[in-house]
Amino acid sequence: MPTIAPPSPRSGRLPFVTYVLATGVFLMGTTEFVVAGILPGIAQDLGITVADAGLTITVFAIGMIVGTPSMAVLTLKLPHRTTLSLALVIYAIGHVVVAVSSSFPVILGARFATALATGAFWAVAAVVGAKAAGPAASSRALGIVLGGGMLANVIGVPIGAFAGQTIGWRGTFWALAALALPAAIIVYRQVATDRGTGPAPSVRAELASLRDGRIWLVLAGCVIVCGSSLAAYSFISPLLTTNSGLAAAAVPLVLVGYGLGAFVGSNLGGRLGARRPYAVLFTSATATFLVLGALCLFSADPIVTIALIVLLGLFGMATNPVLIGMAVRYADQAPTLASALSTSSFNLGTAIGSWIAGYALESALGATGPVLVGTCIAAVYFVPLVLLYRKETRWSTGRRGRRPAGPGTGRCRGRV
Repeated sequence: MPTIAPPSPRSGRLPFVTYVLATGVFLMGTTEFVVAGILPGIAQDLGITVADAGLTITVFAIGMIVGTPSMAVLTLKLPHRTTLSLALVIYAIGHVVVAVSSSFPVILGARFATALATGAFWAVAAVVGAKAAGPAASSRALGIVLGGGMLANVIGVPIGAFAGQTIGWRGTFWALAALALPAAIIVYRQVATDRGTGPAPSVRAELASLRDGRIWLVLAGCVIVCGSSLAAYSFISPLLTTNSGLAAAAVPLVLVGYGLGAFVGSNLGGRLGARRPYAVLFTSATATFLVLGALCLFSADPIVTIALIVLLGLFGMATNPVLIGMAVRYADQAPTLASALSTSSFNLGTAIGSWIAGYALESALGATGPVLVGTCIAAVYFVPLVLLYRKETRWSTGRRGRRPAGPGTGRCRGRV
């Protein structure tokens, strides 16, 4: 029977299960983002506009918003490996339905169901990965687990977009369904069956953990950071082909650049965030705002646009492991719902950003509209960050005044 062991303090190695979870997140991340590269093919095949086809992104995000916390509660009593494996099986079924259907409402329904499974996987994977690594390496482990989603942008999304242009967009969904089934078996064999010696999970304890106001500020940050980046990224294909003048065949290569930036940003953010979380948050927020603003101004230049898209991936995704790590630590002994809500919040940002960006795309702003929407959302990011830093500073000062802080306090121990 497999068990999760913490990393060796001497070697600093993360448990193998961390990389298994990252593989599952890779598949989940691919289906979430690959649609951005095949929207024109979906629209043409189904006889709808590109903006309407973008609803496949919005509906997926809504499914994760609603499904992640609800599935986290419904599966709270199940073994982690059962929840994770079942999520991958449902994921596979949803992709088969999309691949064979010609009805847009049915496709949207299948995307919604797939999102429920994806949300459950992300929430539980984050908790399992953080616990397996231990408090000192939780942000680093989350960087690896979430890095699977970023790696999806480097490998999965470009390959999926290329497949969509060569064998049709349905072939992309068939391939993802085929990969999900062996992944479910591997996850079931590698993830531990036991939950450790801590108290049994309960809905009451999970809800009680949400009383900490810092968690809600973290969730607000999750909404804004994803809303800003994904508003631009969801409609990056029209920007590249219309404003920058690139051929449609070049779009997957640009997506590789974005994915590389996101992969590096997620891993680097996880490593640096373990020591200086607020430095990572404020630096990334500032850089994301500036990159989006520059993209609005210089999208006619293809070289500059490509460079800015890579930087958008780098800075736009660097905060994700830091924010989820904070939510899990603040929730202390009941982290599953907090992790689920952080995942929901990221997707709430995606839904809001892509929805508004879709209207902006069809306005007089054209392909620049979604990027402008992202820039405006990014400007709001500093509000929850400043409030969170002030609240954390007051909380930490009061904590030190009552008793010395030790391991397991649930406090974010980073410094600016």
